[in-house]
Amino acid sequence: MTRTPTTDDWGIDASWLDALDEEHEVARATIDALREIIGKPPADLEDRAPIVARPGDALEVDEADVVCEDGEVRHVDGHLPPDFPLGYHWLQSAQGQRRRLIVSPGRCWLPEDRVWGWAVQLYAARSRDSWGIGDLADLRSIRQMAADQGAGFVLVNPLHAVAPVPQQEASPYLPATRRFLNPIYLRVPEVPGAEGVDLEEAAGRALGDGELIDRDAIWARKREVLMRIFFAHGGGEAFARWREQQGQPLQDWATWAAITEEHGADWHTWPEELRRPGGPALATYVQQHGAVVGFHAWLQWALELQLTAATDGMTVIQDLPIGFAGGGADAWTWQDVLADGVSVGAPPDAFNSQGQDWGSPPLIPWRLRDADYEPFVQSIRSTIAGAGGLRIDHVMGLFRLWWVPRDGGPVDGAYVRYPAEDLLDIVALESHRAQALVVGEDLGTVEEGVREAMAEHGVLSYRLLWFEEDDPAEWPAEAMAAVTTHDLPTVAGLWTGADLEEQREQGTGTDEELRRGRESLLEHLPGVADDASAEQAVEQAHRLLARAPSRLLSATLDDAVGEPRRPNMPGTTERPNWSLPLPVPVEELPGHPLLRAVVRTLNEGVAYPQPD
Repeated sequence: MTRTPTTDDWGIDASWLDALDEEHEVARATIDALREIIGKPPADLEDRAPIVARPGDALEVDEADVVCEDGEVRHVDGHLPPDFPLGYHWLQSAQGQRRRLIVSPGRCWLPEDRVWGWAVQLYAARSRDSWGIGDLADLRSIRQMAADQGAGFVLVNPLHAVAPVPQQEASPYLPATRRFLNPIYLRVPEVPGAEGVDLEEAAGRALGDGELIDRDAIWARKREVLMRIFFAHGGGEAFARWREQQGQPLQDWATWAAITEEHGADWHTWPEELRRPGGPALATYVQQHGAVVGFHAWLQWALELQLTAATDGMTVIQDLPIGFAGGGADAWTWQDVLADGVSVGAPPDAFNSQGQDWGSPPLIPWRLRDADYEPFVQSIRSTIAGAGGLRIDHVMGLFRLWWVPRDGGPVDGAYVRYPAEDLLDIVALESHRAQALVVGEDLGTVEEGVREAMAEHGVLSYRLLWFEEDDPAEWPAEAMAAVTTHDLPTVAGLWTGADLEEQREQGTGTDEELRRGRESLLEHLPGVADDASAEQAVEQAHRLLARAPSRLLSATLDDAVGEPRRPNMPGTTERPNWSLPLPVPVEELPGHPLLRAVVRTLNEGVAYPQPD
């Protein structure tokens, strides 16, 4: 029997179910603390909050004029006509109330073909010409390789910007913003104006000699050279026009980035007069530091040019993190919409008995509505732009998020509900406009109704060989199927025991817990002889994957080159997570024998989706 948690007027669930379907009550102190943080919405919120609807829907108002995005004014009488245009409009009721009207198709865009593709940690995919880290030119090479091999997409880690300070944030899942890109991914010699500057390319390429990706050294070198290019070239009229078209969001990002270079990566520690966008002191700061502000805007222009070239002609699925850094640019811009004193995480589960705290501040649901959903709209639109695909990390966060109080731990948290139907309709609208598919990362404990809502909105589910009990041939068609993810063992690491040994070294569990965990994963890899090589295990894993009728089949480059180390091992602090390069340079990937075997297997699976 399914139990539905009781949700109060603040959206807080009084209890939660764990992976074993056991119910846990939330402490009264936690509920009281979260209620105070959330606060009460204004009495007139329901009269001014945005209406999210679909063509043909009944509206909450009897009569109104709608000012459409294109300037046309349409009169509506209690409902939207079936041919009403999709988009972001303004509704003016007969009583004089003005509110946003978001009209969505209700379903995401989906391609017709069933395809396979590569999942790539871009920072790890170094070439001989990149400066210590995989960059957008390397993504272009991987995209070209994938197309030549018969692949239909490339899935990349989040490419969002972090603070441009000497100590670079390594995790792509804790960005400073979800609206702008990280300039560390620029291929410096291809930036406009680079031909007029001494790039000292040998010093840049030498950054790739290390065993790990040293982001601090890489950013220091790239920033110094990029700054010289900017002051020598400046982007000219093309950059000036582009900058003007981007408007206030770009100006806010560039301003925040400039201030961080002087006052640090957390806006809470800045001088008081700079802590809010739009103030007179901030305008003075921008006037006095216009060149540095311009530099950070120019970097985004260069990034857009290179990303466009890298993704041309193929679906590149970009990854949207669940949140952003509490001291970052998005938090600074939308500080009145964020919850202070809590962070997002996960309750204890079968994989982490202590729960998780991801460090990102959550958006307060009613304040998000009161902001016309603009923080969410901008994040989705910016990440989906121009690439043809979007992966939403922890898609369950559109329904509810686990809030962790600052003075407690993950076990002291509670779930807070979000307006999932509205958020999914916004995702569908942005997907439709960008002609981009959407994948929801629905791994782990998924409450009843989530996957049904995803399917209704055309959001693809995510199925892993390591997690699913069913034969891959029985997996759903409307899904992206994969063997593993960046947080889980690679095939080689699992098969050889190297991942188990590393977990022991890092102290992520007792020997017995780790042994049982490995054995449970090996049960998902049948048909491999005990004395088989790691390469044979990799091939068998992808033969199993190819049986899935799922619309997308995703293989990691890590598996395809036999890498035993996973990109990230959750719960570790000493391990160099997100800093492990692939052992094979990008130029040599097409000829790698194991990779070629994986390509053959997946091409056969796509051509003959139903196993004998």
